Amino acid sequence: MIRLYMSMSLDGYIAGPDDRPGQELGRGGGRLFDWLDHRHGDGPSGQVYREASATGAIIAGRRTYELAGRWGGDHHDGVPIHVLTHRVDPADPAPGSTRYFTDVVACAEEARAAAGERGVMVHGAGAAQALLAAGQLDIHLVPVLLGGGRRLFGEGDPVELRLVRRLEDRGVTHLRFEVSR
Repeated sequence: MIRLYMSMSLDGYIAGPDDRPGQELGRGGGRLFDWLDHRHGDGPSGQVYREASATGAIIAGRRTYELAGRWGGDHHDGVPIHVLTHRVDPADPAPGSTRYFTDVVACAEEARAAAGERGVMVHGAGAAQALLAAGQLDIHLVPVLLGGGRRLFGEGDPVELRLVRRLEDRGVTHLRFEVSR
C-alpha cells in the first residue's frame, strides 16, 4: 500500500511561497506541521504519526529529497528510500539505503517489495502526482489559507476519491482516501 502522508492547506498548498534550502516549507508553511507537536500523544495526530513511522519504505520526489538534505541517507529506522528523478547522475552516489529511479512503476514495485507487509510513505508533490493511481492517499488537511506556494495537485484528469477515514485533532483533520478505479 502506497500512502501519501502530507499536510495541505485548504487552498491546496503543501509549502508556502519561496520554498528553498534554508526555508524548506516556504513562508508560513511551517503552520502545516503544527499537528506534529502532538505526534507523541495518544490522540489522532499521535496515531497518524505512529502509522507513518511504521512504514517500510519511502518514495520521494527528487526536489523534496534534496530540500530535506537527503535525510542524511536515513529517513526513519533505516528503511529504503526510493527517489523518483528525471535523470540519474552516476557521479552522484546515493547515500545509505537510497536508490534513484526514473521509472515510476519500477520505483513503486521496488518500494512495495522492500516494505513487505508494511506500507510505503510518499513525500513530495511530484511523486504524489506520479503515484496517485497506485493506491491510497492520506492528506492532513490544515485549516489555513496560505494564498500561494507549492501546490500538491495541479491540473489534469479528474480522479475520483472515496473517503475511508477521518480523524480530527487540534488544528488538523487527517483524511484517508482510496482511489476509485
